[in-house]
Amino acid sequence: MTKTILGIIGGSGLYDIPQLQNVREVEVQSPWGKPSDSFRIGDINGLQVVFLARHGRHHAISPSDINYRANIDALKRLGVTDIVSISACGSLKHEFAPGDFVMVDQFIDRTFHRAKSFFGAGCVAHVSLAHPVSPLLQAHAFEASKAAGITSHKNGTYVCIEGPQFSTLAESLMYRGWNCDVIGMTNVPESFLAREAEICYTTVAMVTDYDSWHPDHGAVDIRDIIRLMGENVIKARELVVQLANRLPREHEPCPAYSDTALEYAIMTKPEQRDPVLVAKLDAIAGRVISR
Repeated sequence: MTKTILGIIGGSGLYDIPQLQNVREVEVQSPWGKPSDSFRIGDINGLQVVFLARHGRHHAISPSDINYRANIDALKRLGVTDIVSISACGSLKHEFAPGDFVMVDQFIDRTFHRAKSFFGAGCVAHVSLAHPVSPLLQAHAFEASKAAGITSHKNGTYVCIEGPQFSTLAESLMYRGWNCDVIGMTNVPESFLAREAEICYTTVAMVTDYDSWHPDHGAVDIRDIIRLMGENVIKARELVVQLANRLPREHEPCPAYSDTALEYAIMTKPEQRDPVLVAKLDAIAGRVISR
């Protein structure tokens, strides 16, 4: 069995947790470029937890400019088996109110400016994303949210837009027509890359606003978002502690095959693979490429 190491991707204030012990800062070099920040590593109740500030510690990186590949590659190099993304989002449903948390289970990709795969010319691979989150990890996160006293919803569809601008009214209404539940700017391609890296992944979406569709709330107000983000971070810290207390110390095999996604995914024959790309894939795909 593999030891569980929990990765948390979110805001920089998320890791100011009194229960986090033996804290150290680690820089990780990735062949895919520079990660968003250094990694803060510690233990909560004996479980190793690795924190990364997605936008950098001073929120200096726009959603479109995040080096998602470097972030996921670095987490893989640190031995992370499970990633929980804790992300601010807008709500597209009346019942998902500001302050609520949503355990996302599906994604719709509306981005167009991002590198979305570790694979490409010289080494082609196709992974399944029919069920893009890991159900056991999602269930643990949901139970942790309830233990933390957070109003949470078990499932939801997250539409990821390019940003950094918020949606127009017409776009917001269109996404509601698609039956999306929440809207954000960061979880794609992050979730897709985690699947390619064979890391279990789930999203905890923290609702900060009703996007621009709601007749009683009008346009998104960044001041309200910042206020609610501060409140949500306090809740999220408690969720992380509760999750660390509940997560099995030995990594559970994923029913959605997140942790074996590359088993039959690489289509390019070994003799036809680009050695430069293969070298960059040492952490991501080393388990299958080395065979």
